[in-house]
Amino acid sequence: MKMQNLSGPIIVACCSLWMPVQALAADQGKDVTQTPVARTPEAVKTTEHNNTTKVNKPFRDCNSCPRLVLIPAGNFVMGSPDANAGHAEEGRGEDEGPMHNVRIAAVAFGQTEVTRGEFAEFVKSTKYSVGDKCWALKEGKFEEISGLNWRNPGFPQTDKHPVTCVNWDDATAYTKWLSRKTGKHYRLPTEAEWEFAARGGTTTARYWGDKPDDACAYANTGDKTVQAAILGASSWTVHQCTDGYVFTAPVGSFKANDVGLYDMLGNVWEWTEESYHPNYINAPTDASIWQGDGEKRTLRGGSWNNGPRNVRAAVRNSNDPRLRFSIFGFRVVRDIR
Repeated sequence: MKMQNLSGPIIVACCSLWMPVQALAADQGKDVTQTPVARTPEAVKTTEHNNTTKVNKPFRDCNSCPRLVLIPAGNFVMGSPDANAGHAEEGRGEDEGPMHNVRIAAVAFGQTEVTRGEFAEFVKSTKYSVGDKCWALKEGKFEEISGLNWRNPGFPQTDKHPVTCVNWDDATAYTKWLSRKTGKHYRLPTEAEWEFAARGGTTTARYWGDKPDDACAYANTGDKTVQAAILGASSWTVHQCTDGYVFTAPVGSFKANDVGLYDMLGNVWEWTEESYHPNYINAPTDASIWQGDGEKRTLRGGSWNNGPRNVRAAVRNSNDPRLRFSIFGFRVVRDIR
């Protein structure tokens, strides 16, 4: 199980009843889960872009479906620079290279992570069993705890928070159900699609730039709020800012990136479609699904307990697809045909 320095030394005390301080960024408080959206025709424009700041109008395929944003086709350089490039990106992992050009086809991306409310409809409709165990922080380390699940991950949530305590199998089951429900092809993103969308046309370590301490306007991460609320977190390496949330935040609480996607960094790690590979040697250059033995699946984006190293567009994580963690969630993509 690869867990890349998820929060530095982790010590948790009795904090599950702590409610988030509502110290929000400039555009927080906007309820993107309730904003009216237009339906889209299938003859959707797929204008290519590289460094665009244009945001396409969100749409959805049904009233309770996740809201989608069209990400036009384009090209980008995937991965992060190492010392051979003249400078290595701070926090870079060896699995983030070699850097390589990737061609991306147009795809509709979930504007936010799938919410607990959206996932609840799937469970209700299908009677899907998500188990009753979840890995969560206990006395300084992750343990699989009975009684924790997507309904109760061990901290307060509402239906507007990202669903967590879901594994890769749960996430793919949701996408298959959504495909049957809408007649469209939903799935998890490939790693290349995810990184392209997360960067939003930028080439910096994060979509807001290279300064990690600007995170609190854009992402729910390990920060001073966490240090003030969790016993033992004073030893963690955190962002030197205050975002107002110890655990997950309602989706869309922070500024979107330049293509209109929320929480692409922070909040919860997001499952991708692909098997984990230790580097990008022989990686596809067309963003097609890169499968391996399937022993581990890749996650991207960092979580609410992560410091600067793990809150970057290029960072990669992996885990057993059968395991559920209170820091793991997902978002969907929908093919444009």
